[in-house]
Amino acid sequence: MKTLTKNPINEIAPALLESWMRDYYFSTEIDIGSSGVENFSLTELYQLTNLTQEELKNVVFHDSSSLGSLQLRQAIASRWSNGNPEQVMVTHGSSEANFLIMNGLLNAGDEVVVLDPCYQQLFSIAESIGCQLKRWQLRCQNNFAPDIEEAKKLITPHTRMVIVNFPHNPTGTSLSQQEQNELIEAVAEVGAYLVWDAAFADIVYDGIPLPNPNLYYDRSISMGTFSKCYGLPGLRFGWCLASKEVLERFVHLRDYMTLHLSPMIELIAQRVVEKADNLLSIRLQQAHTNLDILSKWVEEHQEFVKWSRPQGGVCTFLGLRSISDSEAFCHHLANVYKVLLVPGTCFNHPSHVRFGFGGATSDLKEGLSRLSKALVTDF
Repeated sequence: MKTLTKNPINEIAPALLESWMRDYYFSTEIDIGSSGVENFSLTELYQLTNLTQEELKNVVFHDSSSLGSLQLRQAIASRWSNGNPEQVMVTHGSSEANFLIMNGLLNAGDEVVVLDPCYQQLFSIAESIGCQLKRWQLRCQNNFAPDIEEAKKLITPHTRMVIVNFPHNPTGTSLSQQEQNELIEAVAEVGAYLVWDAAFADIVYDGIPLPNPNLYYDRSISMGTFSKCYGLPGLRFGWCLASKEVLERFVHLRDYMTLHLSPMIELIAQRVVEKADNLLSIRLQQAHTNLDILSKWVEEHQEFVKWSRPQGGVCTFLGLRSISDSEAFCHHLANVYKVLLVPGTCFNHPSHVRFGFGGATSDLKEGLSRLSKALVTDF
């Protein structure tokens, strides 16, 4: 009798963060759990990108290229890579890019180094395929600072892939330029793939954003998205930067999935890339303002919370001093105070919460006020 082999995708773990957001994103009033900046409207995009209503009216809904329109890929390559559009693929958010990377390059038994804590999509797909995960721990007692020497010990000649995202979700920690160089060198020495999730790359608070590893290592693969730093999560637009040969493997999978993006999405995305600094400057200034407000709040509530000030992105991992079950607390906060906060159980740290401070400043202040009441009065 023939033995039936299970489909790995049917074995994938439930997406804890997405499940939490599905339950509370639309049923709460104040969002201090999401990891992106305040969202832009189409009207604002008209003003900030020179996109016109006439251009949208003239869009013809034809098929697009598997990799994306040449003009759009050129714009992405010029801003975030080496200028070569043949090394760019546009995707339905970075989630599709991540799915293609894992399924296009990994096999059961492959050794994969991942961060811990980490955004679940960056390791659960590899885990479901049957890869052997080695966890690069970001430790609370070290303020979640990444230890490059520990990463070097984890990377061996058997390592197939190293997956990181800096600035980091959920802690906001990051690497120095020197540390990034050392990581690239360690991965290159064994010939592994380096997967660089750059979702938060464009918002940093000291210095300049880290460069794309593709500029230095041809087996690096980076992902970008409009969902975090650019306030356009509903556009579902992302991109993947990799060698032409690697992208061809992803196209092979995409032929059975999404095929390509909508020409309307590509038009809007191209205008955003070309005028990216117009959007980024607004939200970066807002992020600085909001981080100062949050910093003051944390200082005033040291009896209840602890943290490491984020180096980039617009989320941080707050430790709850007297609450061990963050999930129960976040349920209470959502149901009683109508505030969305993400429990650390979504990142395997039950005494922490992911706090997002990228939204409207007025919402941040109101969210902090309600959070204070819950901490002081109810727990």
